[in-house]
Amino acid sequence: MNNQPQTTMQDPLLAGLNNKQLEAVTLPQQSALILAGAGSGKTRVLTARIAWLIQTEQVSPTGLLAVTFTNKAAKEMLTRITASLPINTRGMWVGTFHGLCNRLLRAHHREAGLPASFQILDIADQLSVIKRLMKLMNVDDEKFPPKQVQNYINGCKDEGLRAHAVDAYDPHSQKLREIFEEYDKQCQRDGVADFAELLLRCYELLERDANIRQHYQNRFRYILVDEFQDTNRLQYQWLKLLAGKENCMFAVGDDDQSIYGFRGARVGNMRDFETDFNVQSVVKLEENYRSHSNILDAANAIISHNKNRLGKNLWTSAGAGEPVRVYQAYNDNDEAQFIVDEIKMLHAEGTELGEMALLYRSNAQSRVLEHALFSANLPYRVYGGLRFFERAEIKHALAYMRLIANANDDTALLRVINFPARGIGARSLEQLQEAARAENCSLWQAAINKVGHGKVGGKGIDGFVALIRQMVDEAYGISLSELAELATTLSGLKAHYQNEKEGEDRIANLEELVTAAVAFTNQDFGNHSNTDGETEQDLLTQFLSHASLEAGEHQADVGREALQLMTVHASKGLEFKVVFISGLEEGLCPHEQSTYEANGLEEERRLMYVAVTRARQRLYLSHAQSRMLHGQVRYGIPSRFLDEIPEELLKHLNSKPVAKSGYGRDYNELPAMMSKQQSSTQKNAMPWKVGQQVAHSKFGNGVVVSYEGNANDMRVQVNFGREGLKWLALEFAKLTAI
Repeated sequence: MNNQPQTTMQDPLLAGLNNKQLEAVTLPQQSALILAGAGSGKTRVLTARIAWLIQTEQVSPTGLLAVTFTNKAAKEMLTRITASLPINTRGMWVGTFHGLCNRLLRAHHREAGLPASFQILDIADQLSVIKRLMKLMNVDDEKFPPKQVQNYINGCKDEGLRAHAVDAYDPHSQKLREIFEEYDKQCQRDGVADFAELLLRCYELLERDANIRQHYQNRFRYILVDEFQDTNRLQYQWLKLLAGKENCMFAVGDDDQSIYGFRGARVGNMRDFETDFNVQSVVKLEENYRSHSNILDAANAIISHNKNRLGKNLWTSAGAGEPVRVYQAYNDNDEAQFIVDEIKMLHAEGTELGEMALLYRSNAQSRVLEHALFSANLPYRVYGGLRFFERAEIKHALAYMRLIANANDDTALLRVINFPARGIGARSLEQLQEAARAENCSLWQAAINKVGHGKVGGKGIDGFVALIRQMVDEAYGISLSELAELATTLSGLKAHYQNEKEGEDRIANLEELVTAAVAFTNQDFGNHSNTDGETEQDLLTQFLSHASLEAGEHQADVGREALQLMTVHASKGLEFKVVFISGLEEGLCPHEQSTYEANGLEEERRLMYVAVTRARQRLYLSHAQSRMLHGQVRYGIPSRFLDEIPEELLKHLNSKPVAKSGYGRDYNELPAMMSKQQSSTQKNAMPWKVGQQVAHSKFGNGVVVSYEGNANDMRVQVNFGREGLKWLALEFAKLTAI
C-alpha cells in the first residue's frame, strides 16, 4: 500500500467539505466508524471517501467493496463516483448484501454446492415452495400457517442458523424445525436459493474455504458500509469474515436512527465494531444541513433520554428558525381537521403540497387523516404503502361485508372464497365458474345448488356457503360497527393475520375498519342516519359505497403535486419543508407494545428522533385528548416524548381543547358518552370529568377514563400511561387537576 498521500483543500474532491467531513474522507489506512447524524451529508462523505482512495492510488476501483441496503442507494453511489472521477464503474463491487453475495456465489457456485445457473426465489416463490412442501408432508396449515413458517425459516437464517442448530423444546417447534430441514433439502434438489440463503450460503463458503476467504481478503483491502446501524447479526459476521484482521473497514451509520429491530437489525453492532476492529477513529458528523436549530434541539433533547448511545449532538448554522408547534386536539377528527386547515393555509401562502409530509406511527392511523383530506379535496399520496381502503386486509373484510349485503357479488366471492385458506383449489373454482355459466346464474347460486351433492368443490365450498349463511343470519339487526367486527372475526381474518410476522399492523387496520363504521354511523354522510327509517342494510350499502369512493379516487397520480402521507418508518431518508407528526399519545407513540419489549422504548424514541429530523423549516406535533380506537372512544395522555422537549422550543397553538370539528360534542358531555349507565346523582357526586387530566403523587400525570359506584362509595379509573390503568378509591385518590 502507498503511504498516506498529501492533500490540499484545492483538490476538487475535497472542495466544500466541512472539517469533520474532510477528516472522515482523508482518514489514514485504518478502520473507522463515522457517526453520521441526520442531514449531515453522509452519502457525500461515503462517495468522496471512495473517490479519494481511488484518486490517490491507495486502491484500484476493483480493489474495494462498498455495501448499501438498497439498489437505489448503490446506483446513486456509482453515479456520484462517475461524476467525480473519469473511471468505468462497471467492474466495481458496489451493491446490497444480497447482490454482492449473489455475485460471489456465481463465481464459486461449485464450491458453494450450487448449480451454475441457480435461480433466486423471491418472497412469493419461496412461500409457494413452502406450501407445496407442507402439503407433501401432510402438515396442517391451520396449525402451521405457511407465512409463519416462512418467517421462521428466514429468521433462523438471518441469525446464521441451519435447522440442526435451532433449539426445539416442544412438538410445535420440533415440527417447524423439521419443515425447515425438509425445505433446505428441497431447495438443494431444485438448485434454488431464497434471499436469506444467499447471505448464509456465502458466509458458510467463506468460513469453510480458507483459500476463497484469503483471496477476497487480499482483494478487498478497503470495505465501506452504509447504514451500518441496520445490519443484522449474520451481515455483521459476514463483514468480519470478509475483512479479516488486516483490512480497513469504513462503517458509516447513526445509532440514533436504528429503527428496524423488528427486522433483525442490531444496533449493538456499532459498539461491537469499535472493539472487534480496534477502531482508533470515531468521527462524528454533527453539522446538519437540513433543519433549523429549534428542530434539531428538539430532536437532541428527545434522544438524550436513551442510554448506551455512542453520543453526538446535531447543530446547524442556519439559525433557530420557527418554534416547534404543538396542537392539543379535542379528538382525532379535530386533529385531522386542524392538519388539513394548516396545509390549506400553507399551500395558499406558496408552500407546495409535495414539500409537506404527514407522518403517523402505524398505518391504521391514516384512515381518519385520509378522510379529512378527501373531504377537503386535497390530493395526497401514501408513500411506501396503500391508502386505507386499498389495503389487502381491508378489501378482504369489505368483500365479506359485500357478500352479507349481496351474496351474488361474484367479484367479492372470488376474492375471499379461499381466503383465509379453506382447501378450495383452482380446479374447484373452475368447476364452480363453469357451473355458473351453464346455469346462467351467480357463483353463489351455483355454489348453493351444489351444496351437499359433492359435485363441485367438496367440503371447502360447502364450508364457505355455511360461513356466509351464518354471517347473514348473525348480521340481522346488529349495528354497522358490529357487522364490521363480525366480518373481521367470524371470517377468520384476524386469526389468520395473528400468525404473520408483521400481522400486528394488519389487525390494527381491521380494528380501524370497525372504527370507520362507528364514525360513518355517527357522522353526517349525506343524511344516512336511521332516524329516517333506513335499515342497517341500507347503511351497510352506503358504507360500502363510501369505501369504494375513497379507495377509487383522490390519491394523486404519479407526477402530480400532492401531500405525502407515510409511517415514520417509511420516512427514513426523506426530508420535507413542513412535517406534521400526528397521534403523539402514550400507547400510539410510543407504541404500547414497546413497554413489554426489552429496549422497545429506546427504539420508539429513535423512531421519534427520525420523525422530527425529517423537517427542514416547520414542524407540527399533534395529539388528541380522545380518539376512536377499535370502535370505542379512548382517552389518552400526551406522549412522553412531548415532555422531553424543552418548553422554550415549543409554541402551543391552543391552551385547551376546542370542539371545532369531528363529532361536534361539547367537552363537558364526554362523561355521558363514556358512562351512559351512570345516574345523574353519580355524576353530580363525581368531582372529575371523564377525559380530564390529573396528577397523582405516586403515579404521575394521567387521564380520567371512567368511574363507578355511588356517592358514598365511588372509585375512579385513571390511565397513567407508562404506569398503566389504576382504579383509585375516590376518598383516598389524592388527585389534583392539571
